[in-house]
Amino acid sequence: MTLRRSAATVLAASAVLCAAIATTAVAAPSPKPVIPSGLYGESDPTYDGVWRQSLALLAQDTVGVKPAAKAVNWLVGQQCDSGGFASFRADAAEPCTSKTMTDSNATAAAVQALSALGGQDAAVKKGVRWLKGAQNQDGGWGYNPGSPSDANSTSVVIGALAAAGEKPAEVKSQEEKSPYDALVTFSVPCDAKTGGGAFAYQPDKAGKLAPNADATAAGVLGGLGQGLDAKGKKPGDKPGQEPVPCVKGKLTPAQAAANGAAYLDGVLARTGHLDTPPMPGAEDAKAQPDFGNTADAVVALAAQGGAEQARKPLEWLERNSAAWAKGNGPAAYAQLIFAANATGTDPKSFGGADLVKALNATGPAPEATDKATDEAADDAADEKKDDGGGFGTWWIVAVFFIASVGAGILFSGRKKKNQQL
Repeated sequence: MTLRRSAATVLAASAVLCAAIATTAVAAPSPKPVIPSGLYGESDPTYDGVWRQSLALLAQDTVGVKPAAKAVNWLVGQQCDSGGFASFRADAAEPCTSKTMTDSNATAAAVQALSALGGQDAAVKKGVRWLKGAQNQDGGWGYNPGSPSDANSTSVVIGALAAAGEKPAEVKSQEEKSPYDALVTFSVPCDAKTGGGAFAYQPDKAGKLAPNADATAAGVLGGLGQGLDAKGKKPGDKPGQEPVPCVKGKLTPAQAAANGAAYLDGVLARTGHLDTPPMPGAEDAKAQPDFGNTADAVVALAAQGGAEQARKPLEWLERNSAAWAKGNGPAAYAQLIFAANATGTDPKSFGGADLVKALNATGPAPEATDKATDEAADDAADEKKDDGGGFGTWWIVAVFFIASVGAGILFSGRKKKNQQL
């Protein structure tokens, strides 16, 4: 849902930098951003600070780690008086204004994390109140208040409502539409030429629905009423609907989720992973493996049908995700922890990697850490010293990528990405 969406690392370059790249082969790297001491990750938090913090804290709670108090306090401090969260506020001491771009994704992720951690009832209630106030008349949510509903935003809000103890089906708009009423409208009809059973992010201008893997993973969880840290079905649990051929007709949320899972199952059967299309203008026109959406698909498949249904993509992640997670930081580690949690896999032995140690090392040390965790944090600190803080390489990659596509701004975020797919 994340970049979910998508989870959740965001690359950004200013217009000034892009203009310089258009005329020169090499540009000076931007100054390293100031990262608050309570925030996880070292990349620019402008577009994903609250999102990645929420995922990190939720993942730590999932594996029984008590996060650092200052990490939790940082997240709570990002909340506006209205109850909404923006992607990031550099100066949380300044009150939010009408120009503060609060959004449903950041708010819903924060509500899920703070609900799981406990002890933050006031912040959770304010967040839920804001989400209810931002509900569209069709029952769903868009990324920003007033924007058209989309499958990802609606799904992550459903997860937040459920985590906060609300009954999503009873949260209705003035037109008596629930979040589920909106969600099923994004299900691609079974008789569509391509992608029958998948979820679309939004209908296009002609009202047509195009299959979107990110939206489908989110939609499956939304249809099941579960959040980012969804638990997979276990032997003895009430059986879910198996990924059978697409069910036609008027859909219940559970049927839409089953259709979405069947679509994901079919796509993943070929390679074990999902792909992302190349950025417009990129020299390499080949689709690339999408690790984040594959991790989200694992959670969705396990929640809908159990760990066995998610086995192939899980094994692919265990073999191939280490470099991706290291390069993308806390949200990536969190997504992999969610995948492990949903399938009953040990996150401390995930393809030979300890995801818990790696996540903990990206931010302030948890309240209670064992010796191994402390050593991991020390190793991470030494590695940062060796590579100049881990930021220079990131900017070199960003600069040369932008140079390869000409002047423009590279901005990968959950909202933008879904609009392109």
